[in-house]
Amino acid sequence: MRTQSESLFSESLKHIPGGVNSPVRAFRAVGGTPFFVQSARGARITDVDGNEYIDYVGTWGPAILGHAAPGIIEAVKAAADRGTSFGIPNPMEPALAKRVKSMVPSVEKIRFCNSGTEATMSAIRLARGFTGRDAILKFDGCYHGHADSLLVKAGSGALTLGNPDSAGVPADFARHTLVLPFNDPEALRAAFEEHGSRLAAVILEVVPANAGLYLPRPGFLELLRELTLQHGTLLIADEVMTGFRLGPAGAQGVFGLTPDLSCFGKIIGGGLPVGAFGGRADVMDRLAPLGPVYQAGTLSGNPLAMAAGLAALDGLESSDAWNRLETLGLQLEAGMVAAARSAGVAVTWQRIGSMFCGYFCEGPVWNLADAMKSDRARFARFFHGMLDRGVYFAPSQFEAGFISTAHGDAEIEATVRAASEVLKTL
Repeated sequence: MRTQSESLFSESLKHIPGGVNSPVRAFRAVGGTPFFVQSARGARITDVDGNEYIDYVGTWGPAILGHAAPGIIEAVKAAADRGTSFGIPNPMEPALAKRVKSMVPSVEKIRFCNSGTEATMSAIRLARGFTGRDAILKFDGCYHGHADSLLVKAGSGALTLGNPDSAGVPADFARHTLVLPFNDPEALRAAFEEHGSRLAAVILEVVPANAGLYLPRPGFLELLRELTLQHGTLLIADEVMTGFRLGPAGAQGVFGLTPDLSCFGKIIGGGLPVGAFGGRADVMDRLAPLGPVYQAGTLSGNPLAMAAGLAALDGLESSDAWNRLETLGLQLEAGMVAAARSAGVAVTWQRIGSMFCGYFCEGPVWNLADAMKSDRARFARFFHGMLDRGVYFAPSQFEAGFISTAHGDAEIEATVRAASEVLKTL
């Protein structure tokens, strides 16, 4: 039963648009009423009605060490004792900046902000200011936050400029954004041939994780880097989800990519609101106060977020976390694939490290068009069946799942058992 959650949602609808402060939480993609969390610890969350769930959302990525990780809680408490916000430089800022630089070789300088959206928005502005160009290129299915220039859907053809993907975004903003299918080298070459001289930047999720999860085809990233260098276009890696999750240097480390700028969030805040963008020193030095590109924020470098981020990276580096996460990912993948096969249900399971997605379709899935073939009604039934059995996956077919180091054999085995039961009912 979730009676208290239902009551809270009814109350929220009176005061908050849609009853939620971020759209996917509303369960619109799967139906039903969202539950409200009372507490979270380790790999599990408990709702206000006392129901416990194994959690594979993990705050949409930051909870890589599990919820309420002791090191992070202690760091936040200690920082709070010294003050929650200053609006003045604090020692945690250069400490975290130095740590990020030590882990991500492409980052020579970095600036902190308050969200992934703010990081990508600022990186785009910086790229335009550095190159003196207006146009940018993004890929269909890659989400980079809700800044106007990035809320753009593909036009009618591969080489057409984009159209607004949200009310309130002027068409004049969208016309500066070119949208291509991911993993399509021919479209990429054609786009640079026609538009390369006016492209300030290409921004991409190195591993797209906002349309489910799919991986770059061999050679695609190499071609992208080659073309951007040829045309003087900056390459921006959006690692808000993948940064420090797929390895010390994120997805760019896994795939050997050297971007000009990178955007981070999630893990470097340890669960607190944070974002960051960094990269080549000559580019970053165009930011105010050194250069003409303005970017600012009262809460940027917040001492609580900086302390939590340092504690999160400490915990990852000191615990052999990435090897453990790979082992857990393999274990979950094997179990889920076997469960689907046993039930005779077509599921394409895609995974890299501790990130995963199961599409209800025949694979493979390489881009948004492939992902859209998934049976969303079947996913909705699967989601609720799992939730009823105490397993919480993201309430949308087009979101990635996340494993934490707090997950263990018990959680993985319970998840696979539940999936085996649910899949047989679909």
